[in-house]
Amino acid sequence: MLPFIQLGPFTLQAPGLALLMGVWLGLSLSEKEAIKLKLDPNQIYNLIFYGLVAGVVGARLGYALQYPRAYLDSPWSLVALTPNTLAPEIGLLFAIIAALIYGKRQKMLLRPTLDALAPGLAAFMVSFGVAHFMSGDAFGAPTKLLWAIYLWDDFRHPSQVYETLAAMIILLVVWRRPLGQRGGGVNFLWVVALSAATRIFLEAFRGDSVIWVGGFRAAQVSGVVVLAASLWLMRRWSHSASTVEEKLIIQTKGDS
Repeated sequence: MLPFIQLGPFTLQAPGLALLMGVWLGLSLSEKEAIKLKLDPNQIYNLIFYGLVAGVVGARLGYALQYPRAYLDSPWSLVALTPNTLAPEIGLLFAIIAALIYGKRQKMLLRPTLDALAPGLAAFMVSFGVAHFMSGDAFGAPTKLLWAIYLWDDFRHPSQVYETLAAMIILLVVWRRPLGQRGGGVNFLWVVALSAATRIFLEAFRGDSVIWVGGFRAAQVSGVVVLAASLWLMRRWSHSASTVEEKLIIQTKGDS
């Protein structure tokens, strides 16, 4: 694990750098996909930017509300670049709300916009796994397998490696060969569905899972809900995806 990188007098947090690289790569891929879909790449960039800012602010405020005493003693910690002091669920909610507000004001089409975001989301999931590997978070359950790694006083599944490899496969599949018709929104749903399915499977190898009453793992239950919702939407959208594709073709011919 490599939680910090020392550059002379400066100490950089490696997990934070991995996430920033993921954001940069995700922005690049989404802008390229926007051009293919005849969308304005600047709008896609702004959508992601505002969503990220709102998400980070919301995640930090959410964490601060959970642990107020720590921030009352040190208010400047609110702006510290520490990924571990974030509330991801609250941040995601803030990000979605901000993106929806911006998209509505700019009159952006929902499904083509989601498809433009698909490769960027897949790329960010790869960086998320790398950040976990560097920080030691999302560690695996104890095991005696040959490829086990020694972490937190025990030999464990390299769950962060599993997570990263799975995300890389999803990125390659989605980027090289979209799983749905471009612009129909199905490709984005595939990213969400595959990521949820991966989380359901890989959660069995995690050693830090939140266990609910009855022995259910919280992440697996959430993954099942997300997977079911994605497949349901995919079925509905796939019937009308051809209409969206036809509109894009007509628009392309009109531009030429």
